[in-house]
Amino acid sequence: VQLQASGGGLAQAGGSLRLSCAVSGRTLSSLDMGWFRQAPGKEREFVAASPKRLNPFYSNSVKGRFTVSRDNAENTVYLQMNSLKPEDTAVYYCAADQVSMSTMTPDYWGQGTLVTVSS
Repeated sequence: VQLQASGGGLAQAGGSLRLSCAVSGRTLSSLDMGWFRQAPGKEREFVAASPKRLNPFYSNSVKGRFTVSRDNAENTVYLQMNSLKPEDTAVYYCAADQVSMSTMTPDYWGQGTLVTVSS
């Protein structure tokens, strides 16, 4: 499975960005998908998940502001980020798991895309 994340960039506080993750090597419908992020000097943390059979779930820090969605026909997962805050600045990673993203230990990782939010 290969994951290609894109869509990062610079945004102002209160603004929006949409990240994309193109999946190849497996059909998206067979995978749980997730987004994680790593801020400078901090450990990688969970952001959002799109399970293949369950409703999406989010970390408390982004709930109500970020929305994860998937397009199985395009084999692509999206992370719509609204009301961005400077503390959302991080490298965002797309991840996939063959069984369940609930374990927070994905089988596959993408290369990361940088999101910078200015105040």
